[in-house]
Amino acid sequence: MSRSLHRLIENLRRSLISILQLATVDYATGLRLQQRLVQLRKDGLIGDVLLLLEHTPVITLGRNAKPANVLASSERLAERGVEVFECDRGGDVTFHGPGQLVGYPIFDLRGFDSTDGKRKTLGAVEYVRRLEEVLIRTCADFRIPSGRVAGWTGVWTTPDRVATGLRPAGAEARSRTNHSEAKIAAIGVHISRSVTSHGFALNVNTNLDYFDLIVPCGITSKPVTSMTKELGQQVTLLQVAHSVSRNFGVVFQSEMLWLESLDSLLGHSVGVPMKPPAELRKLHTDEDTFWV
Repeated sequence: MSRSLHRLIENLRRSLISILQLATVDYATGLRLQQRLVQLRKDGLIGDVLLLLEHTPVITLGRNAKPANVLASSERLAERGVEVFECDRGGDVTFHGPGQLVGYPIFDLRGFDSTDGKRKTLGAVEYVRRLEEVLIRTCADFRIPSGRVAGWTGVWTTPDRVATGLRPAGAEARSRTNHSEAKIAAIGVHISRSVTSHGFALNVNTNLDYFDLIVPCGITSKPVTSMTKELGQQVTLLQVAHSVSRNFGVVFQSEMLWLESLDSLLGHSVGVPMKPPAELRKLHTDEDTFWV
C-alpha cells in the first residue's frame, strides 16, 4: 500500500466514530467489554467506538472514593438489588441504573486535534469539556437549560438560562418543577496511553430515589435531577441516544456509524446483548482519571 493511500485511509478512520447500543448489562460485563475494546484500540485493531447502554443498579467507587459516601448498609443495598463495584476512574461515589443513558467512548485522543490547533493530541481536560458540551447540547435538544458549574465536572440544570434546542416532535411544553441547579449528568473518564474509557451517565428516566443511598460524587450542596423530572414527562432513551449521537458528531467533528452488533466490530461473537435491530433502525431514521 502506498504511503499516500495509507494516510488517506487513516484520515478517514480518524473521522469516524462507530456506535454500539447495547441492551441492559451488568456493570462487570460492561467493564470487561471496555477493557477488551481499549486494548484493541491501543493495538490499532479497531477505530474509535462509543458504547451506549443501561446498567443494572450499581454503585461505583472511584479511586478517591470515601466509603462514608455510601449511606446505605449492605443489607439495604441487597434489598434494593444494588451491586457495589470499585473501578479505576478517579473520584468518588456514583450510581448507575435503569433509565440512565451511560456512554463509554473508547477513543484514541491522538486522532483529535486541540481546538486551538497547537496540539495534535486532544488533552484530557479539553476532552472532558467536549463530553460536557455533547451533553449540554443534548439537553438543549429537549429544551432543558443546562451548563457547567465552576469547580465541578459534569452537566447541571441552569433554570435561569434559555435552552436553544428544539423539543422532540410531539413533545408538549411543560413547566419545570426544579428551580435550582441540579446535576443531570456525571462524567468520569480514565485515559491510558491516550485511549479513553469510562465516560458519562445522563439521567433520562432514572429513579432518583436510588441516589438517596449515596452522597452523589461527594457533593451535598446540590441535588440530582433527570430529564423526566425537568420536563414533567417521559423521554425515551432512544430519543436521547439519537440526540447524543448527533451531538458527538458535531462536537468531535466526526461521522457517526451505527453498527448492528459487536460482531460487525470484532468479527466474532462476544456474548453481550444488543438492542433489538428494530430499535436501531428507528435511530437510523432520524493513565489520567477524572470524575465528579
